[in-house]
Amino acid sequence: MEILNGFDYLFSNTSALIFVFLGAVVGMVVGAIPGLSAAAAIAMIVPATFYLDPLSALGFLYVIGKSGRYGGSISAILFNTPGTAAAAATMQDGYPMTQKGQSGKALKIATVASVFGDFIGEFILIFGVAYIAAWTLSFGPPEYFAVYFAAFVIIGSVIGKSIIKGIVSTLLGALLSLIGMDPITGESRYTFYIYELENGLNLVPLLIGLFVFSEILFQFNKVLSSKIEEISIKSNIKSDHSLSFSEIKKCLMIMTRSSAIGAFIGMMPGLGSAVACFVAYGEEKRRSKNKKLWGTGIIEGVAAPESANNAVSGPTMIPLLTLGIPGSTIAAILIGVFLIHGIQVGPTIFATSKELVYGLFACGLLGIVTYGIIGYFFGPLLGRIIAVLSPNMIYPFVLITGFIAAYSARQSLFDVGLAILFGVIGYLLRLTGYSLPALLIAFVLARNAEEAFRQSLLLSEQGIGIFLNRPIAIAFFVVGLFVLFFRIKTKDKPLEN
Repeated sequence: MEILNGFDYLFSNTSALIFVFLGAVVGMVVGAIPGLSAAAAIAMIVPATFYLDPLSALGFLYVIGKSGRYGGSISAILFNTPGTAAAAATMQDGYPMTQKGQSGKALKIATVASVFGDFIGEFILIFGVAYIAAWTLSFGPPEYFAVYFAAFVIIGSVIGKSIIKGIVSTLLGALLSLIGMDPITGESRYTFYIYELENGLNLVPLLIGLFVFSEILFQFNKVLSSKIEEISIKSNIKSDHSLSFSEIKKCLMIMTRSSAIGAFIGMMPGLGSAVACFVAYGEEKRRSKNKKLWGTGIIEGVAAPESANNAVSGPTMIPLLTLGIPGSTIAAILIGVFLIHGIQVGPTIFATSKELVYGLFACGLLGIVTYGIIGYFFGPLLGRIIAVLSPNMIYPFVLITGFIAAYSARQSLFDVGLAILFGVIGYLLRLTGYSLPALLIAFVLARNAEEAFRQSLLLSEQGIGIFLNRPIAIAFFVVGLFVLFFRIKTKDKPLEN
C-alpha cells in the first residue's frame, strides 16, 4: 500500500517528524485562543517554510490546520467563546456541560469525536484521491476552465450570507491576480509602473494582511471590552471528568453520520468546517428522540459538530491535489507552499511527487494521533493557560510577528506596506460583510483559469464554441449554474454561520 511507503518516507525524515509534533501543539494553542485562527497562524509561518524541505513545510502547516480545528473546541467548551468558527456549534452543549461541572467529560468527548472524524476524512482522502486524479488526467484546457468556472460560482455564492457580496469578493480576488505579467504575451499589466508588481502580488503579504492584520483590527474593540474568565463551577464527582466506554459507544453512530456529512461538505469548494458543524448538529438534533435535551449539555451535542468539522480536513485536499482547486482557506495557502517548493498541484502530482503526497498523508495521520493524545490528557490544562493570558499581550505579539513574516518573505519593506494595506482592506471587507476566504481562493485560482481559457481559444477555431463540444466541460458549467440557482432560491438560509 502506498500509505506505508508514505510512513517510511516520513520516518526517514527526522525534521518532518519534529514539525508534525510541533504543528499539533501550535495548532491546538492557536485554535484555543479566541479571535485567532489556524489560517492566521499558517499565514505567519509560511515564510519560515521557505527554508524547510517540502515534507517538513507541508506537514507542519497541514497538521496545524487539523489541530487548530480541534483547538477551537477548548475555548468553546470552557469559556463559551469558540476559538474558531468551526467550533461555534460545539458551544451549544459544550458550555452547558461546563456549567454543570462536566468540563472534563465535554473536553474528552470533543477530543474523541475530533480524532474519529479526522481519521474518517483522512482515509477518504488517502483511498479516494488517486482514483479521482487518474480520471482528471484526461482533462484539457476547456475542461479545466469549466472546473474553475464552477469553483468560482460555487465559492462566490455559498460563502457568506449574501450571494452578491460573495461573488464580488470572488471577482475582487480574480482582479488582484491579474496584476503582473500577462501569462501568454509576457507584457506587464495593472502594475502602474511599480517595479515590485512586475511579477504580481506576492501571496505572503496578502495572506498576512487579510488574515492576521485585519483580524487584529477586528478584535481590537472586543479585547478592550472583554476578558476570558474560566468558569468557576467545579465538580468533585469523578464521572464528571471522565468518559466511559458506554458513553463513547452511545455516540458512535452519531460520530459516523456526522463524519460522513463533514467529509462530503469538505469536498465542496468553499463550504468548510463552519458549515459542516452546524449541518451535523442540526441533523442529529432532528433525528434525536429527546430534542429538548439538546442545548442543555449532553455529550451527543458535542460529538456531532466536533466529528463533522474535523472530518472536513482531509477531503478539502481532494480538489486541491486532483484539480489544483483549494476547498478551504488553509488549502489555498497550501497551494502557495507547494508552488514555493516547485511542486505543481493537479493530477500529475501523483506521477511527479507521489512519495511526497503519501508522506503528507502520513503526516496527517500522525498529527491526528498526536493532538488526540495531547488534547485528551492536557486539554483542561491548556484551557487554564489560555484563561490567564491577557489578550493585550497576545495581539501585540501577533502583530509584531506578522510584520516580521511579511518582511522576511522577500526582505522587502514594500511587502510590509502591502500587508498593512490589505489589513485595512480586509478589515473594511469584513465590516461590510464581504468574504475574505472567497477573495483568497479566487486570487489563487484566477491565473490558472485565465490561462486555461486563453489556451482553449488558441486551440480552437470555434471560439467559445469549443466548450460546447466537451461533455465534461458542459457538466461542470451546469453544476456551477445549478448551485447558483439553488443558492438564489435559498438566499434567506445562508450556508455559512
